[in-house]
Amino acid sequence: MEQYNVTGMSCAACSARVEKAVSQLPGVTGCSVSLLTNSMGVEGTATAAEIIAAVEEAGYGASPKGASAAPAADAEDALADHETPKLKKRLFTSLGFLILLMYLSMGHSMWGWPLPAFFEGNPVAVGILQMLLAGIVLVINQKFFTSGFKALWNRAPNMDTLVALGSAASFLWSTYALIAMTGSVAAGDMEGAMHHMHDLYFESAAMILTLITVGKMLEARSKGKTTDALRGLMKLAPKTAVLIRDGAEEEVPIEEVQKGDVFVVRPGENIPVDGVVLEGRSAVNEAALTGESIPVDKEAGDGVSAATANQSGFLRCEATRVGEDTTLSQIIKMVSDAAATKAPIAKIADKVSGVFVPVVISLATLTFIVWMLLGREVGYALARGISVLVISCPCALGLATPVAIMVGNGLGAKNGILFKTAVSLEETGRVSVIALDKTGTITSGEPKVTDLLPAQGVSEEELLAIAYRLEAKSEHPLARAVVEYAGEKGLKADEVSEFEALPGNGLTALWEGKRLYGGNLAFLKTVAEVPETLAANAERLAEEGKTPLFFSMDGALAGVIAVADTIKEDSPKAVQELQNMGIHVVMLTGDNERTARAIGQQAGVDEVIAGVLPDGKEAVIRRLQQRGKVAMVGDGINDAPALTRADIGIAIGAGADVAIDAADVVLMQSRLSDVPAAIRLSRATLRNIHENLFWAFFYNTIGIPLAAGVFIPLGLTLNPMFGAAAMSLSSFCVVTNALRLNLFKLHDPKHDKKIREKHGKKENKMMTKTMKIEGMMCGHCEAHVKKALEAIPGVAEAVASHTAGTAVLTLTEDVADSVLKKAVEEQDYKVLAIE
Repeated sequence: MEQYNVTGMSCAACSARVEKAVSQLPGVTGCSVSLLTNSMGVEGTATAAEIIAAVEEAGYGASPKGASAAPAADAEDALADHETPKLKKRLFTSLGFLILLMYLSMGHSMWGWPLPAFFEGNPVAVGILQMLLAGIVLVINQKFFTSGFKALWNRAPNMDTLVALGSAASFLWSTYALIAMTGSVAAGDMEGAMHHMHDLYFESAAMILTLITVGKMLEARSKGKTTDALRGLMKLAPKTAVLIRDGAEEEVPIEEVQKGDVFVVRPGENIPVDGVVLEGRSAVNEAALTGESIPVDKEAGDGVSAATANQSGFLRCEATRVGEDTTLSQIIKMVSDAAATKAPIAKIADKVSGVFVPVVISLATLTFIVWMLLGREVGYALARGISVLVISCPCALGLATPVAIMVGNGLGAKNGILFKTAVSLEETGRVSVIALDKTGTITSGEPKVTDLLPAQGVSEEELLAIAYRLEAKSEHPLARAVVEYAGEKGLKADEVSEFEALPGNGLTALWEGKRLYGGNLAFLKTVAEVPETLAANAERLAEEGKTPLFFSMDGALAGVIAVADTIKEDSPKAVQELQNMGIHVVMLTGDNERTARAIGQQAGVDEVIAGVLPDGKEAVIRRLQQRGKVAMVGDGINDAPALTRADIGIAIGAGADVAIDAADVVLMQSRLSDVPAAIRLSRATLRNIHENLFWAFFYNTIGIPLAAGVFIPLGLTLNPMFGAAAMSLSSFCVVTNALRLNLFKLHDPKHDKKIREKHGKKENKMMTKTMKIEGMMCGHCEAHVKKALEAIPGVAEAVASHTAGTAVLTLTEDVADSVLKKAVEEQDYKVLAIE
């Protein structure tokens, strides 16, 4: 996705116009314009020149965004709030002249407040002064007119057009009334002059602009806060690095650091780029990237990331990722890209915004005509039409979704949860099934020693020493677990001779003339006598998902050490939280059924699917999708096909490797509890969007008829000035409501609610057919038949068996038998029957 800065947009109608103009270009496959960040993301083959030309033709400006590394300061500057200071200056200047104008129009005319003697009994002089003061306010706020009428000229009217039309209509009508009043005074008709005095709406023209500026300033200020999280990430990027060059330290700008450079970091300094520790030991605070406040110990060989804080020791590191490749730059890019994309729910508001302003102008004109036909004075009818123009607010509609998406994304990034697009942020909360990969997701992914069962007459320390001597020379993952455990206990491995690994059985070696053996139960029974009680205990451990390792010395059994890939501490709690949300939790694993069941039981999942190889996970996800929306949670290494197939792919424990293409959501830490947190955040964001959209639609639905005078029979009417105030507050309310998301507690399950089941009907429509097939001889034949059948639209799954001579099909819709038969027989197999 190529990103551009867009200038000149003032409301949702503007962003819709830009999006439409660019989307119509040949070669553009996707375009998303963000009013919030004044940015645009474009996908496709169209050139930058063509895209910029299309934007300019629509009446706006565009320029490509710079690369994300070196111009980090520029990117930060682009997100800075430049609008609020300008609007504040404009507002206070306008207020100064407005107060004088209000004193003349309201204070003097209505309440008799004193004026200099020159103005007493001289309504024309008072009117001219009002016109001059209102004219000054119009000039101060000329941006509304230049933007509004330019947009109208380009046949793309926006919010500024409504404000400009309303204010200009008030000013022009008042000017006409002033001229008529001058004529009455010249003719000596003072009664007629005073009548025209009541037709002066100069204060309305100025008040409309001032109140809209108040709203714009509040909105700009609030919008600035929505990008705080992204700006905060950018500020973390160090500006310099200390490199080792020719044996001496040299401080250089961060842009000059190259891959392979050696840099040093002292206690209290931030790490400048991603790298690997060459020398030193320290505790590094990675909270900026992962949200985890507990420092992580680093030593030679460990990786470090840019913007993390070195707390205690001196580190000498080699740069491995610089510029836009660093973890921090990738996170910033991911959050920024997500802000530039559109959530599906935003499309409703965009469609309305696209036609909103022309409809409002038509309604205002119709309102004026109807009141004139009803015999009202021009001033009264005009006031109603102006009220319709200035109360209508397309901005509230346009901002309802992007502000909530931006705040939700920023909150996620602070907690190590990264949503790649607005779509993923919206859809994550709608999943009804979650498939969890076992290794590295539910479990730690590293085998640990869990139990020691020494034989009679042998101590635990003696058993561990025997195992350590044997396993120290083995490369097996289970051996590493024993070696690590013995190291933690302070044991030292004695040298052994004649070490030999026996494939499928175990290990053997000679130590001080004594023969040592280690391996599974079947093997150890051939070299030593295994007591029944110990064998039974080992069987119990195996049923718990642990692997029992037997050891003997000189023909006598020393005991059993159980090793297992233990589940993470937070896994059972996370699974329970998911279930409390009404989500069906499935565990996928390539382990055997018994081990899988044991781990599944400890974690508390609803369903266990064992014996699934990495390439088979994708088919399982496809089958689970028959139940509803599916999220797949994996470590992102061998789970890419399943992550891609799932409705939402969640990569867990990404750490420094956040650029995982297959995932929609990236969790920086290996905590399963971040999965329910991500869903919780998605639901809260979606709820906030619904609140914003409800307010925006409700406000316009009630406000426009009220301004038009529909409720006058009930005694309800609306002055144009109050209409302008209401318009100002509507956008401010939407943005402020979105900012409430910053107070949301991601890891608090108190308010979790179960989602309503939406897949019942879908399940009822599933059909099955059984085909009897002749000619299948092996697993390859089954694979050919399966592939041919699953390529047919409507076939969700085909399970072929050469031993049974059948293929059982699961169908999402009725598929003709002739189509099924043809697909199989094209693979040179004969179909005997279809039931």
